[in-house]
Amino acid sequence: MSIIKAIILGIVQGITEFLPISSSGHLSLFQHWLGVGVESSLLFSVLLQMGTLAAVFIVYYETIWELVLEFISVIKDVVHRKFKYKDIKGNRRMLVMFFFSCIPLLFLLIPIGNDQNIMDFFKRFSEDTSILAEGFCFLFTALLLLAGARTAQLKKSNRKVNTLDAILIGIAQAVAALLPGVSRSGSTISTGLMCGVSKDYMVKYSFILGIPAVLAANVMELKDAVEAGETFDFFPVFIGIVVAAVVGVLCIKLLRILLKKDMFKYFGYYCLALGGITVILGLIEKFANVYIGIH
Repeated sequence: MSIIKAIILGIVQGITEFLPISSSGHLSLFQHWLGVGVESSLLFSVLLQMGTLAAVFIVYYETIWELVLEFISVIKDVVHRKFKYKDIKGNRRMLVMFFFSCIPLLFLLIPIGNDQNIMDFFKRFSEDTSILAEGFCFLFTALLLLAGARTAQLKKSNRKVNTLDAILIGIAQAVAALLPGVSRSGSTISTGLMCGVSKDYMVKYSFILGIPAVLAANVMELKDAVEAGETFDFFPVFIGIVVAAVVGVLCIKLLRILLKKDMFKYFGYYCLALGGITVILGLIEKFANVYIGIH
């Protein structure tokens, strides 16, 4: 992994993790075209996500700290039997809704035989040498983004997430965790918008919700990488993480501006075009038996 490739992939991770166009799908495409090996690319992708996690903490540190304090308060109320679900509001409400949104992720760990769970079964789509799966997933993301943008234009809402919203958002997050090319932020924000949640609240909710999911995924991937004896060059990885964090902060701020200006639909158009191009290139590679990329 050269420093130039690390910088390129760090920029791609920082942009695509927070703009609703799928970081996993874009990293898979760039790694395919740059000729980065499957094993090293998967490990590098996991490490790059540490940079984008840092970006979330930088932008939303005040809310995250308030949620940590609220979590401690909730535990105390539960222990002393003072917790009342019907009375939750503010940060406590967001915290409880996070719990409901994370429940669908647990279903990804259901074993399906051969020492595999659902997550392991779908991982093959990001580990194969074809980019067809990514192409079709980009098209699916485009449909979600366009539907969410359309709903947001028709429904001007200040509503926050309720229990049903939280579960549906969690399902969207679980689907995004399974498929490369389905944007986690795009699917969760779009689902929230289609449910009638306000744009500003949904952006904050989506990014903070991703913290436990990304951390859990990273721990599992790093565990597998260590067990497999995978290695990496520290300096290029460090550069990539820093670049991903800096670019990520800028993109979070950019997305909030674009949503206010009702420009969310343009991400849908982008994914629609990219998905179509990716499917065409994938079919050419598959049936013409040629490789399109730079080694």
